[in-house]
Amino acid sequence: MPIAIATLDGGRKNVDESAIEQFAMSIRGDVLKPVDPRYGERPIYNAMHQRRPALIVRCTGTADVVDAVRFAREHNLLLAVRGGGHSVAGHSSCDNGIVIDLTRMRGVDVDPESRTARVQGGATWGDLDRETQAFGLIVPGGVVSETGVAGLTLGGGEGWVRRKYGLTIDSLLSARVVCADGSVRTASAESDADLFWALRGGGGNFGVVTSFEFRAHPLGPIVAFAGVFYRASDAAQILPRWRDYCLQSPDEVTSVAVAITMPAAPTLPPPIHNQACLVIGGVYAGTPEQGMRVMQPLRELGTPLADISQPMPFHHVQTAFDPLFPMGKLQSYWKAQNLASLPDQAIEVIAARANQRPSPLTLVVVFQMGGAINRVGATDTAYAERSAPWMSSVDGNWENPTDNAKNIAWVRESFSQIAPYSTGTTYTNFTGQADESADALTSKAYGANMARLRALKAKYDPDNFFRINANITPAAAAPV
Repeated sequence: MPIAIATLDGGRKNVDESAIEQFAMSIRGDVLKPVDPRYGERPIYNAMHQRRPALIVRCTGTADVVDAVRFAREHNLLLAVRGGGHSVAGHSSCDNGIVIDLTRMRGVDVDPESRTARVQGGATWGDLDRETQAFGLIVPGGVVSETGVAGLTLGGGEGWVRRKYGLTIDSLLSARVVCADGSVRTASAESDADLFWALRGGGGNFGVVTSFEFRAHPLGPIVAFAGVFYRASDAAQILPRWRDYCLQSPDEVTSVAVAITMPAAPTLPPPIHNQACLVIGGVYAGTPEQGMRVMQPLRELGTPLADISQPMPFHHVQTAFDPLFPMGKLQSYWKAQNLASLPDQAIEVIAARANQRPSPLTLVVVFQMGGAINRVGATDTAYAERSAPWMSSVDGNWENPTDNAKNIAWVRESFSQIAPYSTGTTYTNFTGQADESADALTSKAYGANMARLRALKAKYDPDNFFRINANITPAAAAPV
């Protein structure tokens, strides 16, 4: 009996079940249909995008991915790729198409002598941290341990050591890629350099990355951590002092300001249970003793409700935000933009929005950027924003789908009010989709790099086969 599967042109194609069975027998992984008991066992992060693919292909290695890509190409089928499943925009799945699921490919191998790490495409940041920290090493990127390494890296990747070691892509050495024609390439500065350039910030537009090779850096296992909870109602007074500290802090400091209502979790200090807080966080990429001294001013910006600052294992820092982002539980719609500066007027807007959040789970965030990020040229990687000293993100999170319209409108309004202080660029990893087209994710992300990206898309994926992403449309062919 044939199965109706979505096609690239928006229609449906009846694929004979015998063809699917033959494909399933050719790979080592699993091909799951909606009737299979294991079909729904791995939720994606954003409950707003609970899609139902016709087939889920759980690959065990690059060869399975090659066969899955070729099968989808042969039948002209709609394809999505899942790494960690943490895409806020819902790009980890699709309705009625095929999902290449990499979550069985989570291997990490660290070479402490060369300080490199090889990571499979389905690994999470927790998988990577687990192995690198055994050798006192880190790969920069990720602040939620369940985030997929692949999605975060391909979008740029920002984390707790970004000012010292840059974005995740700045430590990427090579990537093994299954391209739209089913070929396998290893992209690096020496091989397929154009593809390597595009992968560093261009998202999932250019193929399925089945493994990454990263440069690792010394840090941990104990790091200096600042975690101070101030009242959100004091944000207008705290944020200017935080900004002034950040402007003179060394690159070893990476800090963030987060407005959120803290849950009454037993692991949290009782004074912040169910309290609207402005959390000032910081990590020092150096010795813990020096870091605690350097970050002491973060603990003195006002009168804290609680202060959990201390030297602690880096992997504890990396998992601290996990409870705020449970897989498959929340409706989420986020919008992020890079800020050219953080004047008092911008802080007034941000502080006001921090105290008007429609859901206790919604975050209003300001990231300290700069440092090593800004020492890379704007055209050196596909990720184009290399000048901004700050990034603002409004992360709308709530539980009830009936509240979607209200919360989405609030996030958009907040984004618009902060926009006058923006560089005009966005960060695709922190940008959701509701009724926007995929172009809305890329129109302000790539700047002068867009023309080159479109040309490379035409070279590596001329039919836009990989389109469920922050999509870059291929450049039109030159007339003959």
